[in-house]
Amino acid sequence: MLAVNRNKHRVVLASLFLLLTTSAAFAQAPVCEGPSTRDASWSPDGTRLVFDSGRDGNQEIYVMNADGSDITRLTDTPASEYYPFFSPDGSRITYFQADGDRSVIYVMDADGGNPRKLTDEETINADPDWTPDGAQIVFYSERDGNAEIYVMDADGGNQTRLTHTLADENTPSWSPDGSRLLYISVRDGNAEVYTMDADGGSRRRLTDDPRPDRVARWSPDGSKVIFYTRLGLPDSPTREQRNASWSNAEIYTVDVHSGERVRLTHNTYRDNSPVFSPDGSQIAFSSCESGKLQIHVMNADGSNIRQLTFSD
Repeated sequence: MLAVNRNKHRVVLASLFLLLTTSAAFAQAPVCEGPSTRDASWSPDGTRLVFDSGRDGNQEIYVMNADGSDITRLTDTPASEYYPFFSPDGSRITYFQADGDRSVIYVMDADGGNPRKLTDEETINADPDWTPDGAQIVFYSERDGNAEIYVMDADGGNQTRLTHTLADENTPSWSPDGSRLLYISVRDGNAEVYTMDADGGSRRRLTDDPRPDRVARWSPDGSKVIFYTRLGLPDSPTREQRNASWSNAEIYTVDVHSGERVRLTHNTYRDNSPVFSPDGSQIAFSSCESGKLQIHVMNADGSNIRQLTFSD
C-alpha cells in the first residue's frame, strides 16, 4: 500500500487503492468508472459473498449468494462502508465506515442488524480481519502518526499495536492456523507483501519486485498468498506514476515456501482485491472488464472467469 495521503480522501486511497482517473502514462488501459462494486469476501460455508458497492449512490455493504443472486443491502448510512468480512462462524460481519477524515471499525450481525462501533479514535482505523477462532480482529490505524498494525478483542477491547516503523503498514490478514499475519509494508521503499508472527515478531518479506503489491490474502491451506500488483510501470517510475490509477492491475499468487510467483489474470484492465473461497477452488475478485469495477469469480488456476454483479 502506498503511504497514506493526509487529506479527507486518504482512507479510500489507503485501504482500497482504487483511484478512478488515469494519467497519460497509462492511457493504454481503459478508464474504470464509478460507482464501484468491490471487496468481496466469502461466508465460511462458501455459499455467500459480502461486498461493498456504490450501486445505490453511497458505498454500502451488501450480501449475495455465491452465484450472484439475491443481492441484499445490509447498511444504510450517510457515511461510506467498506471492506466487509464474515466472522469464522458466519454470524457477524466486520467492516469500516469512512466519514470525512476518519474511519471507524464496526461489527454487525450477518443480517445487518445490531451494528457496534469498535474503535472511536479521531483518525484512520481500517482493513479489519478476524482471527480463525473469531476472538480477535486485526486492523491498521494511524492513531500514533502513521499506518501500523493493531489487534483487538472482537468486542473492541485490549487494542494493541504490533508494528513500530516509520513506514506505512496495513491490510493485515490472519493465517488459517492463526499463528501468523500477512500485511503490506513500504518499509523497503516499495509496497511489498510481508508476514510476521501473531505477536509482531519474526517478520519476513514474501515479495520483491519494483512494482507495488497490494491486498494480500492466504489460501485456505496457508501454502500460498494471493494479491494484486500493478503492471506497466517504467523501470524507474516517478512518484506521480506510482500514484496514478491502477488501470492495469493483475492478480498473482506466491508460494509461501518456495517464493514461486504465478500470474492468474492477463488483461489490459484492472483486476484486484482477490480472495480464495473456503475450499480453495475459487477466487472472488473485482474487475473493470465492463468499464466499472464489478465482482467476478474464477477458478483457482485463473480459468473460467464469470461476472457476478452488473450494477449501473
